[in-house]
Amino acid sequence: MDKIIVIGCGGAGKSTFSRKLSNLLDIPVYHLDKLFWNKGWIETPQKEFNKKIKEVISKDKWIIDGNYIKTIDIRAKDADTIIFINMPTYICLYRIFKRRFMYRGKSRPDMADDCPEGIDIEFFKWVLSYNKKIRPEILKKLSLYKEKNIVVLNGRKEVKKFLEG
Repeated sequence: MDKIIVIGCGGAGKSTFSRKLSNLLDIPVYHLDKLFWNKGWIETPQKEFNKKIKEVISKDKWIIDGNYIKTIDIRAKDADTIIFINMPTYICLYRIFKRRFMYRGKSRPDMADDCPEGIDIEFFKWVLSYNKKIRPEILKKLSLYKEKNIVVLNGRKEVKKFLEG
């Protein structure tokens, strides 16, 4: 495992998992939120975002965490391993609210500077509907990459076991 994608719902634990995996494997981690968002929650235009991703995947080793379904194919093409953290909706919701209070008024470590943590109704709805609407799209996409090492981690116990193994 040298080139790894970590995907899953907001609040699934992608960034925490990626940092732990980075420490275990001594591979740098890149957070898509940090590449996509600019100060003050300004989005990076898609072409520029794709260019940033291509710069990362040109490196010898990397872990990239984040969803951004529009860029999965760009990342998956060069990845050797795709890890999907499949968490129940209630855990994801709990974690996004927990992180809102943990980082109130400041940016998370996996987010661009000057993007204070918050929850807007759009993001809340996205997390709420992820397992019904987006997870099937992700699983369909993953089925196209049979030559890759695809790991689906269902719940906290499987995540913990994977990191311990």
